Amino acid sequence: MPLSDDQPHTRTRLPVGEQPSHQMTARQPRRLRTLLAVLVVVTLLVLGVSIANRDKPGPTAGGTSSGDGAVPSSAATAPTGTKPVDTTANGIATGFPHTDQGAQSAAANYATALGSADMFRADGRHTVVDTVADPTAADRLKQRLDAAFGTETAARFGLDAQGRPPKGLTLVSRTIPVGTRTTNGADTATVVDVWCTGLTGLAGASSTQPVSQTWYTLTITMRWTGSDWKLTDFARKSGPAPVPGDQQAATAEEITDAVQQFGGFRYAR
Repeated sequence: MPLSDDQPHTRTRLPVGEQPSHQMTARQPRRLRTLLAVLVVVTLLVLGVSIANRDKPGPTAGGTSSGDGAVPSSAATAPTGTKPVDTTANGIATGFPHTDQGAQSAAANYATALGSADMFRADGRHTVVDTVADPTAADRLKQRLDAAFGTETAARFGLDAQGRPPKGLTLVSRTIPVGTRTTNGADTATVVDVWCTGLTGLAGASSTQPVSQTWYTLTITMRWTGSDWKLTDFARKSGPAPVPGDQQAATAEEITDAVQQFGGFRYAR
């Protein structure tokens, strides 16, 4: 006889091990479907990004992209070189290879020599020119540099007529190449820009010309002589100069000690 709705309902509770598992089996397919949906979405996003980037132009060999902004290539910013030259003359590197890299190395070394303290003395200046210059240009360059480092320049730096500093003071003149670039390369002649920073002044407690830093670009013109790159002309212009760092200037004693304890470098790569 069927029970009416007015009859009390009887609920049968099974033991735990006998409970029906239809609720668990219903949840598992839903979780699995959700996980599969997420994986499909992520896969589609990755494929979409890959396809979009595949059609973008990359940097050209010259270091710039085909877009509006210039993108430096790794070759333009990374250190380069094969084997540095190991020959010198009068303390200046010589015997550079007949390559673009060899020309840039020669220019960096010649910039260092032309910015050294030897340039303030006539004998040292002429030795530098004879070492780095093409013989056909040596006399002309000597006359030009003799005029540039004359008595007026010596007096401005607190030196005597022979380019010697006062007793107790040390003349500081160092050029440090920061980078080079070839602006007009050819097989027998080339022009290289050398971006430099320099230290110039008199170090010592009584100095009225303290050592200061400058930034400039030296344009070196050279000719291949058959065995080496040699200087035929040069020009200098100011900058580019970075923003000065927030550092406290060293004392005169600290600068003197640094100049005497830290040697300079030849630049050959």
